[in-house]
Amino acid sequence: MQLHLDEQRGLSQLLEDYLGQWEDRTGIAVEVWALPGRNVPSQVAEVVLSTVREALDNVERHSKARTVSVAVTAGARGLRLTISDDGVGFPLETEGRGLRVMKAGLANISGILQINSVLGGGTTVSAVAPLG
Repeated sequence: MQLHLDEQRGLSQLLEDYLGQWEDRTGIAVEVWALPGRNVPSQVAEVVLSTVREALDNVERHSKARTVSVAVTAGARGLRLTISDDGVGFPLETEGRGLRVMKAGLANISGILQINSVLGGGTTVSAVAPLG
């Protein structure tokens, strides 16, 4: 499924639809902790969508996870995104194309990406981006 911002559906609805379809296709359970309750600037929303897509592609290809948790919140201090899986983890010095793409996209909007991975204990991708 393509994941692109459109005029009809906001970021929350797009994410909800995508996550449901991704769960059905992969068989990996998705727990949605939070989705933004307000509109976010389209440039930020596009980067969030790209980051979610890349992170979930990595979960599907590499993690052997059974469950992934997603939280996206937008507040006065910016947008926060967290995607955590219960997979196999990876050595942090291993940085593939997906991680580079996520970092570059966030850097373009003055955001940051952090990765925490524990071998045998899963991976968490966290991003913060300004909304202004």
